[in-house]
Amino acid sequence: MLIKEGKKLRTTSRGRDPKLAPNGCRHSSKLAGERESWVPRGVSSYHSFTAESGSNALVKDVDGRSYIDFAGGIGALNVGHCHPRVVEAVRRQAQQLLHMAFPVAGYCAYAKVCRRLCEAAPGSFPKKAALFNSGAEAVENAVKVARSHTRRPGIVSFDMSFHGRTYLAVGLTGKHKPYRQKFGPFPGELYRIPYPYAYRPPDGVRAEDLTRYCLGRLENLFSTSIGPDQIAAIIIEPVLGEGGFVVPPADFIPSLRRVCDKHGILLIADEVQTGFGRTGKMFAIEHSGAAPDVLVVAKSLAAGLPLSGIVGRAEVLDSVEAGGLGGTYGGNPVACAAAMAVFDILEEERLIERASRIGKKIERRFDALVRSCPTVGESRGLGAMRALELVEDRKTKEPLPESDMKAILSDCAREGLLIIRAGQHGNVLRCLVPLTIPFDQLERGLDILEAVLRDRKP
Repeated sequence: MLIKEGKKLRTTSRGRDPKLAPNGCRHSSKLAGERESWVPRGVSSYHSFTAESGSNALVKDVDGRSYIDFAGGIGALNVGHCHPRVVEAVRRQAQQLLHMAFPVAGYCAYAKVCRRLCEAAPGSFPKKAALFNSGAEAVENAVKVARSHTRRPGIVSFDMSFHGRTYLAVGLTGKHKPYRQKFGPFPGELYRIPYPYAYRPPDGVRAEDLTRYCLGRLENLFSTSIGPDQIAAIIIEPVLGEGGFVVPPADFIPSLRRVCDKHGILLIADEVQTGFGRTGKMFAIEHSGAAPDVLVVAKSLAAGLPLSGIVGRAEVLDSVEAGGLGGTYGGNPVACAAAMAVFDILEEERLIERASRIGKKIERRFDALVRSCPTVGESRGLGAMRALELVEDRKTKEPLPESDMKAILSDCAREGLLIIRAGQHGNVLRCLVPLTIPFDQLERGLDILEAVLRDRKP
């Protein structure tokens, strides 16, 4: 059943129809018509309702229905919707300075966020940071600094990876549909190798041999396509995001770090979705014990406001000449104020520790579904970054069809739960609950998901 809220929708705006939502849509069907008329089909949504407001882990639509949010703005809301401290920080900053453009003149909020990033990022070496707007933009700037520092052209990424939608970022991305189809040609000197995926290893490869296999493919790349002395960086998601929340073997990233060190290649960690406590560490790569040369952040950095950044070795970032990095909106003061509030919230509310507790609760429920639900092929994840891979047949591991996946998402929404999917075949349910979610809401959301999956016929 949907979560009912007792308060009626109302507005204090003079002359406004009290039934009219702030976004101008009386109900969700109104937006559907507007979208059909004015928004291209390439800009799509998982769900058809029209959101009106959000508070912590609850979202209300313009029809007055409420939902438990397991999507978390695709990982951008680790501190929840409209955290009061974030809202207050934004309000104060908006009254003082909305925009300056850091290339014109500096302001304190930008430097403060960079300092907090440098303090939080793994690695005992001196660090610096720079701020941008989106995860894709940060990825592109990480590539720029890597090429500037090494004077090499090549960049290696992984199959099933996702690094953004701009041309260089989508060129690095290892999923064709929908991100790459019909958009080529892409920038050159980009190469990909397999990501270790234990549930679906290559034919003839045992799960325990995946690290050796994938690094062997990297060595093959060195001998057939581009020499290691021409590779500037290898970019990796410590846990795949859009690729389906795949966690690599424990020895994979440390082994990759050693290969990079051997050949003078920089290691870039894309922590856009995994960062800021999601996996039970500030950054997911910390689980491996390896430190990247450059770390990419966005999403939960500013509680959903457009802010991203790169943080890494000072000599790497300083290799770019003055004016080579920046942008009109990068490090906007309002977004920076939100980010400073996020850092404080993570620390004072001990959300990184809480992520581990949330993750254990989800893992326990998801593991039970593997045992009891025929369509659940695997439960996996790290910390509060959890997923279920759904299949038609456990023996063949045939992915559950798209129509079934869409029906599951729709059934969950009808019962009051927002959840989204991922994976190379779109058959992975991914869970990105706010780390601030009350445990009773977490359990209620898991109850809804379990009931929907159990009701599906095998």
